[in-house]
Amino acid sequence: MSDFLDWDAGVLSAALREGRLTAEAVMTATLERIAARNGAVNAIVDLRDTEALLAEARAADEVPYEVRGALHGMPMAIKALAHVKGTRNTEGSPLFAERISEADSAFVARMRAAGAIFIGKTNVPEFGLGSHSYNPVHGVTRNPFDAARTAGGSSGGAGAALALGLVALADGSDMMGSLRNPAGWNNVYGFRPSWGVVPREVGAESFWQQLSTIGPMGRSPRDCALLLKVMAQAEQGVPFNMPAQDWEVPELCAADGLRIGWLGDWGGAMPMEEGILPLCEAGLMVLEGVGAEVAPVDPPFDAEAMFQSWCALRAFALAGELAPLYQEEATRERLKPEVQWEVRRGIEMDAMALHQATRVRSAWFAAAAEMFAQFDAVVLPVAQCFPFPAEWDWPKDIGGQEMDTYHRWMQVMVPASLLGLPAISVPVGFDGRGLPMGMQIIGAKGADRKVLEIAQAYHGATHWPQQHPPQPREVGAASG
Repeated sequence: MSDFLDWDAGVLSAALREGRLTAEAVMTATLERIAARNGAVNAIVDLRDTEALLAEARAADEVPYEVRGALHGMPMAIKALAHVKGTRNTEGSPLFAERISEADSAFVARMRAAGAIFIGKTNVPEFGLGSHSYNPVHGVTRNPFDAARTAGGSSGGAGAALALGLVALADGSDMMGSLRNPAGWNNVYGFRPSWGVVPREVGAESFWQQLSTIGPMGRSPRDCALLLKVMAQAEQGVPFNMPAQDWEVPELCAADGLRIGWLGDWGGAMPMEEGILPLCEAGLMVLEGVGAEVAPVDPPFDAEAMFQSWCALRAFALAGELAPLYQEEATRERLKPEVQWEVRRGIEMDAMALHQATRVRSAWFAAAAEMFAQFDAVVLPVAQCFPFPAEWDWPKDIGGQEMDTYHRWMQVMVPASLLGLPAISVPVGFDGRGLPMGMQIIGAKGADRKVLEIAQAYHGATHWPQQHPPQPREVGAASG
């Protein structure tokens, strides 16, 4: 019996620490489930050798109780943008198809110290760009609820693996919704913490690049908090660490007296596929049922100005990271068009364009502060369309409105991303085709714990991941 793989991560981790389950038994069941289910969706890639993993699990069982960490014996698959010492890290690019990591990424090292056992990687788009996890190295990750469609991205492999119970927790990263989009499209939770909660790597472009962050995914907000407690440790070699927060989120939470603002489609500025807004409005009714007051919010800032600011800052940041690959003709030709477009725009940007982007960003921060003086959190849909066919690169239009960039259809992610606000994707159900959707609960900078508690209160009233898991037989049939 492997029912324990479907337990909440907090329950599973406690059983492992206390010896009520052995790490070997959990690893054996995990590998058996991966063998049975992963082939239909391609969520986990670069799976490590079975005997090596079982040996690590047996070694974990010998660790004395008093020194067992929060993730003791937990099988974990790390997003294929991060380093796990001794394993392949491709970032979905053929340029790095043979690269072996010499050391752990900082957050991976923290997870290892907490007792996690790394079984492999979760799939991503090339360099994590685009909310559809396909690349020429590992192929495409498919949606557990309809294998003809995408699982989203860039943490698409993580979202699909969670939905199918291949792992109990997953890491992800989020620049333009890469934790939130795949969570919404896989009926799980993905939490983007305030920027600075999870520090960047020592030596990375920490003073300039304040757009992306590492964060947790789980089948409950409380499980997200469990992983975040391990990830969120200050790093003295990195600037802009956020103050320490208490990540012990109770199982039973309420939203009594809290004011929640509903931003909808931002006054029509963000086109939505039919059916998304009603599902989110049903989710808002759940929040009212757990004590919150929900009220519509007029658009607090110009959506187009915000999007153009985002595009400029994103291109500049990506150019700083990827320009060496673009500037060499031999490597440039092996980058997907969207990567080349971003880097080229960043390289060609002048100082005044960059200055204007930062002015808009600052103005939005001031407007958001006024909004959060009136509301404890605000809500937006987690995507502007439902999971699209897996053979597409990206949606070219929504409701007849052309998408003028490869990420315009994810514009709904920009308000939180541009300011580094805490935002969690919570499931809101399925359309008539059985395709999942989610909504974002967004808080003020530093209000991470409040956002998690609102989401946990919502989870206590819905249990979407537990009540509506994908059916493995249907997944297998759809993939054929």
